[in-house]
Amino acid sequence: MGDGYLIAIIDYGAGNLRSVVNAIAKVGYEANITNNADTILDADVVVLPGVGAANDTMNSLVGLGIDNVIHKVVASGRPLLAVCIGLQVLFSATEEEGWHECLGIIPGVVRRLPEGRKIPHMGWNQLEQKIEHPIFNGIPNNTNFYFVHSYHGVPEDKLVIAATTDYGISICAMIVKDNIVATQFHPEKSGEYGLKMYANYFKMALESKD
Repeated sequence: MGDGYLIAIIDYGAGNLRSVVNAIAKVGYEANITNNADTILDADVVVLPGVGAANDTMNSLVGLGIDNVIHKVVASGRPLLAVCIGLQVLFSATEEEGWHECLGIIPGVVRRLPEGRKIPHMGWNQLEQKIEHPIFNGIPNNTNFYFVHSYHGVPEDKLVIAATTDYGISICAMIVKDNIVATQFHPEKSGEYGLKMYANYFKMALESKD
């Protein structure tokens, strides 16, 4: 099913990449972990996953020159899937560990989760779907997905919010904008429906190539 496609997972030194590769393999596709600019730019689909702090991620991306590569991928219209910290660094800036500029692809700011609930937000939480989209095919509304984060993206344009979750406030849990799909939760840690989301995504992203 995945023969002939190049799926590039951006390697900027973050952990968790192997679990993403394994999840993608389970739905029938082979992904390559790389930090080579040419490989990323040649890919049919680019994946930006990760765990940790947004500022550390940005420092790594800039140090490797991959920040500019991601901008080129987005400008080219090539499908980009971002997960967790991958979503957060798409924003204009983050207030984590001070104030730090991010990629500026999604106008808005990454803010700390409000006090009153345990931080980090860790564990299963319901995903409330806000749009109809092929990414949700076969996934019931309010299905549980797995979250691990202390900060959340607040986009200026609320129309890019594809799904939310409740953690004292309504949190942007997923963004769909043009060729970008980004999740605050971890599909690769979300069991059957997480794999279903990956299957939906790669079918959607790659079928236009056929």
